[in-house]
Amino acid sequence: MDGTQPDRLHVRHTRAVKSDSSRFNDGLLPHLPSTTRQVSMPLPYVTAGFRRFLLTEAGSAVLLLAATVAALVWANVAGADYDAFWGLHAGVEAGGAHFSLDLREWVNDVAMVVFFTVVGLEISREVSVGELHDVRSIVVPACGALGGLALPAVLYFVFNSSGAAAAGWGIPMSSDTAFLIGVLALFGPRCPDQLRLFLLTLAIGDDIGAITVMAVFYTHHVSVVAIAVATALVLVLLGLRRLGVWRLTPYLLVGAGLWAAVDASGVHPTLAGVLIGLIVPAGEVDSHARERLRLYGRAVIERADTVRVRLATTAMKATLSANERLQGILHPMSAFVIIPAFGLANAGVQLDAGALRAASSSTVTLGVAVGLIAGNTLGISLAAGIALHTGIGTLPGRVRYSHLIGGAMLAGIGFTIALFITDLAFADPGLQQQAKVGVLGGSLCSAVLGSIVLRVLGERLPLCSFDERFSLPELPEGPWLDPSLA
Repeated sequence: MDGTQPDRLHVRHTRAVKSDSSRFNDGLLPHLPSTTRQVSMPLPYVTAGFRRFLLTEAGSAVLLLAATVAALVWANVAGADYDAFWGLHAGVEAGGAHFSLDLREWVNDVAMVVFFTVVGLEISREVSVGELHDVRSIVVPACGALGGLALPAVLYFVFNSSGAAAAGWGIPMSSDTAFLIGVLALFGPRCPDQLRLFLLTLAIGDDIGAITVMAVFYTHHVSVVAIAVATALVLVLLGLRRLGVWRLTPYLLVGAGLWAAVDASGVHPTLAGVLIGLIVPAGEVDSHARERLRLYGRAVIERADTVRVRLATTAMKATLSANERLQGILHPMSAFVIIPAFGLANAGVQLDAGALRAASSSTVTLGVAVGLIAGNTLGISLAAGIALHTGIGTLPGRVRYSHLIGGAMLAGIGFTIALFITDLAFADPGLQQQAKVGVLGGSLCSAVLGSIVLRVLGERLPLCSFDERFSLPELPEGPWLDPSLA
């Protein structure tokens, strides 16, 4: 299926009922005229935009994996030079004002805002015009996300209930979107697109929950004035959306101010990216936009000049929502530049004999690894299963319980937010290193176990839910329904 197909495909089911005088010679049935019934049944289908998102994220996962391996080699071969490089300061100065961050902070606090903006844009689009438009389709991944947030933290507390180590309870809570989609890409057509959409929604819910945890529990100094300014700028963004503003410049300018206000407030600035992505409008554009494009395009064909070409270009942009245009600009940059840079800047963990020995006996490492592997598997599976069995939510298409369990295991691949919270939770470099070993080890085990479950169980377990739209329609009233003729 490609982007030229409509958002909802239909299969034409044809049933023909023809008379046969030799078969009905007893006169019990009247002569039936030849009739043809056409029944429209919608197929489960994900939008072309979502397919492009999946392909880009799968490519990003390859680069992220390569960057992670490069960071590990760099940190273990060059030693202190790795941290020294990412600790270099760079800034801008205008007049008497000066803004400076080290290279790792430029990646984590500035560049990663683009990643979270893209995540917010994608979930906003799917909720507005995609497969998540139905509220019941959001309930199951939302419940799974809650389970995947709560149980890993509880399991971490089992191993680290007191002392400085207890501060790391938020580390195993979040799933890494790029790695998760990248692993699913290895299964190709054997993995339903609806499972990818479910896990993407779940991972985004995890991210939003983890960012909220960062903002509430890992922020030490809060500026009330800056939070008030950030709130006002969010209201401005909502006002732009309400007014139907489709140009990107106003959203970007207000968004830049929102980032500065959130950063000044003491809350992690990546929260600004999520808010921007969720607010930028993703709904249907003006129905007259394509007609205007036809008129301006015809004007260019008749006589091309700078004014007519500019008007035609503007009319062409107006046929797409602000969400689609902004995602088209930011997503390749996020996937192929920013995410690999994040892995390179944060995954450098020294894995010498001493570090591995310390990690093997560390309750921090064990708590993080168990939280990622067992916490996500049990928390997501149980919470999503309850939502399905109680009927408050549904999973469309070909998603089976084997997919759900395997996907819950893959959700234990925690990387991006886990490394974020590691740096926020621990000031002690030793605890940071032990936690990062747990993140890398737990993520690797989750990827392997989830892949094995999806590969072995595959299509063997029953469907999570059956979409009633796919049931065949009943025959119309007629003598053929007489039970005495059976």
